[in-house]
Amino acid sequence: MTGGPSWWNQIRETVGQGVSEAGKRVSIESLSRSVSGWFRVDEAEVQEILRQVRAELPTTEALLVGKPQSGKSSIVRSLTGVSAEIVGQGFRPHTQYTQQYSYPTQELPLLVFTDTVGLGDGMQETSEVIRELIGELQPDQTRAKVLILTVKISDFATDTLKQIASQIRAKHSEVPCLLAVTCLHELYPAEVSDHPDYPPSFANVDRAFSTIQQNFAGLFDRAVLIDFTLEEDEFHSPFYGLEAFIEALSELLPEAEARTIAQLLNDRDEGKQIGELYRDAGRRYILPFSVMAGAAAAIPIPLATMPVLTALQVSMVGALGQLYGQTLTPSQAGGVVSAIAGGFVAQAIGRELIKFVPGFGSVIAASWASAYTWALGEAACVYFGDLLGGKNPDPQRIQAAMKESFQLAKERFKRP
Repeated sequence: MTGGPSWWNQIRETVGQGVSEAGKRVSIESLSRSVSGWFRVDEAEVQEILRQVRAELPTTEALLVGKPQSGKSSIVRSLTGVSAEIVGQGFRPHTQYTQQYSYPTQELPLLVFTDTVGLGDGMQETSEVIRELIGELQPDQTRAKVLILTVKISDFATDTLKQIASQIRAKHSEVPCLLAVTCLHELYPAEVSDHPDYPPSFANVDRAFSTIQQNFAGLFDRAVLIDFTLEEDEFHSPFYGLEAFIEALSELLPEAEARTIAQLLNDRDEGKQIGELYRDAGRRYILPFSVMAGAAAAIPIPLATMPVLTALQVSMVGALGQLYGQTLTPSQAGGVVSAIAGGFVAQAIGRELIKFVPGFGSVIAASWASAYTWALGEAACVYFGDLLGGKNPDPQRIQAAMKESFQLAKERFKRP
C-alpha cells in the first residue's frame, strides 16, 4: 500500500472518536465506509505483483515456422495436452503475419507459441514475414526463445522456409533452432499400419530425413523425427516421438525453462508443476490482503469491519481469478467466497464477538482475520486450479485445503 503508515493513524484516530473519554462516537456504518476507503485495493498494485511474477517465471517462447499442415498446432497440443479446438481458439492475432497462444493463461504463461500464419500460401511477402519474425526474436530478459522449424518428411519444396531460416540465423545466431520433421507415416511401407518402436528404421524415412537435414545444414542445432496423428487414425501413439522432441528441446533451453518443459510432459495428467507455480504466484496476492484484513479487524468495535473484510476478501478472490485466467465480476467473486468459506462463516462472526473482551479481543480478532483471509486465498487457488486444469472443483478438497491452511496461518499471524 502507498502512503506509509498514515492510513493506520487515520484508523486509530477514527476509532479514538468512537471510544474517546469525551464520549464522542461515530456510527458503525460511518466507520465502515471510512475504513473501506483506506483499504481500497489498488488495481495498479495488483498488476505490479503480476508483472513481477511474470518476470521471474521460467517462460519459453517457441516460434513455430513452417508451411500449413506441417504439424505446428500438433506440437502445441502435444506440449500442453489441450484439444485441437482449444488450440484453434487460443491462437490470436499478434502482428500482421503471426498469431500467439499462451499456456496455461494469457496472464501468466509458461509457454508462448508464436505461429506464422499461412506461410507459403502465396498471400504474404516473404520479406515481411522475415522482418516480423526477426522482430519477435529481439532480446527479451523475461523469457527464453527457441525457433522450431516444422517440415513434412515428404515435402521437399522448402525454398521459402529455408530462405526465412537463413535470414533469421544470420540476424539471431544466438537463438537455438530445432528442426522437427513430421508426418513420418506418409513414407511408411504399405504393409506397415502402426508406428514401430522409436526411432523408425525404414529406408524411405531415413533417406528423406537425411536429405532434409542436408537442405537445412547450418540452420538448426538439433533435428528430431516426430509424427502427431489423430485418434481416429488408430496409431497406438498420437504423439509419436514426443519424448525425443522434449529431450531435444530441453537441450536447447536454459536449465529453468528446460525443467518446466520436462514437467509439462511428466506431470501433465495431474498438473502438479503448473499448480505449484500458480499457487506460489497466488500467495503474493494473498499475503498483502491478509495483512490488510488483520489491520482492519484490529479496530475494537464489534461488527464494524465485517463489510470491509468481506470487500477485501472478494477483491482478493477476484484478483486470484484473474491470475488463473478467470474474469469475475464482484458478485461472481462473492459467490465463490460463499461457496468456498462454508462453515467458516460462523468462525468469522465469533471472531468479531471476541472484540467485546477489552484489549485482548482485538488482538485475537486481527490474527484470526489474517489467518482466515490467507486460508480463503489458498482454497481459492485450489478452486481456480481445478478450473485451469479443466476439472470441476472438488468441494471436499477445497474445504480440506482451507482448514489446513487456516491452522497453519493462525501460527503465522499469531501476535504477541
